[in-house]
Amino acid sequence: MFASGYPMFGVFVSTLYFMILIFWIILVFHVFQDIFRSHDLIGGAKALWVVFILVLPLIGCLIYLVARGGSMHERQMQVVKAQQKAFEDYIRQVANTKE
Repeated sequence: MFASGYPMFGVFVSTLYFMILIFWIILVFHVFQDIFRSHDLIGGAKALWVVFILVLPLIGCLIYLVARGGSMHERQMQVVKAQQKAFEDYIRQVANTKE
């Protein structure tokens, strides 16, 4: 409707749709990463979440975020802390071998 009279509006809408698609892909990757990172889920529960998200992507991701979204941040922080500790240990090891 608006795109025929305003060509720049069509470009804007197309760009908006593209950005929403990119954000959606990022969200799905974060949810899958969190499913496989979670140690409190057993294998069967992980498989059910993956199938649920693959069959009903929008509803599956939204339900996952509501049900387990609060603990996603905690698991992410654990990974960041472990990476930071490994990096600091590596720096200490390298610094001690050069002396």
